[in-house]
Amino acid sequence: MTTISLKIPEALLREIEQEAATRGVAKSVVIRDSLERTLGPGRKPRKKVTCLDLMGASVGSFHGPSDLSTNRRHLTDAILKDARPGKNAR
Repeated sequence: MTTISLKIPEALLREIEQEAATRGVAKSVVIRDSLERTLGPGRKPRKKVTCLDLMGASVGSFHGPSDLSTNRRHLTDAILKDARPGKNAR
């Protein structure tokens, strides 16, 4: 096995020591078991988060033309609307 060193908060060290004492094993066994449960084979793979997942309830709640990203006319209209005289600066 390969040896590593790491820094952990005192509170976490106390929890590891308590778990090791309860189970009657070394601290390294507790740490290895925890890492294997979290990262090892047989674990449930994490779903990749998509933009749609992040947008959630916002999807479909905006009103306007459906092709804002591809229709140059909508971009031009928006620019001209912001450039009108007398419009408050943002």
